[in-house]
Amino acid sequence: MAAKTLTIDGQMISAEENQTVLEAARDHDIHIPTLCHLEGVQEVGACRLCLVEVAGSSKLQPACVTQVAEGMEVRTDSERLRKYRRMILELLFAERNHVCAVCVSNGHCELQKLAMDHGMDHVRFPYRHPQLGVDLSHRLFGMDHNRCVLCTRCVRVCWYVEGAGTKNVAGRGAGCHIITDLNEPWGDSETCTNCGKCVHACPTGALFFQGATVGEMERDRDKLEYIVTAREKKQWIV
Repeated sequence: MAAKTLTIDGQMISAEENQTVLEAARDHDIHIPTLCHLEGVQEVGACRLCLVEVAGSSKLQPACVTQVAEGMEVRTDSERLRKYRRMILELLFAERNHVCAVCVSNGHCELQKLAMDHGMDHVRFPYRHPQLGVDLSHRLFGMDHNRCVLCTRCVRVCWYVEGAGTKNVAGRGAGCHIITDLNEPWGDSETCTNCGKCVHACPTGALFFQGATVGEMERDRDKLEYIVTAREKKQWIV
């Protein structure tokens, strides 16, 4: 496989021709913030937090779905990028009802950590305060739509790792929301395998284990990465 030579933040690196800018950057310990990205699951470029500047283009490019090219010059950190990322985070907080102090993922939330990393101490946009429900019909898990950021990690893990196809996205624009099967209560699902992969994939407090209280919801990403790696290497095929 041919290698590509490119520059990221002034550092010349090499990458495989089928790699994305995000993969190439992480291989060389160059940090690019992400929220919808989940190792081992196909990218969708939903959150736009991984936007980078590419020389020769006036548009910001999502690093997770932009393939490397020979001679590419990339900047991952600039005043322009910091402003965009902070604005995106503020809009995410304003769109739903994120109250960290009473959230099961308080202290273990990727959205919360990103906000802190980017110095977000207030939100400049009016909160929408949508009237959203909490699905507690499942005997093991719960879903709080107030905390969802529509990263679709749960959907992608359910379809492409577990292969159940239980989770999906319904609606348009601000009305988008995660559904179970044909918009049924999670507890009534005939396709859910109770595997919990979607819960471990969630970056916020939207998906949680029943009985979890404030600050108790921790994720185990190693389980998902182990399953994906084992399948790719065909370790389970006799």
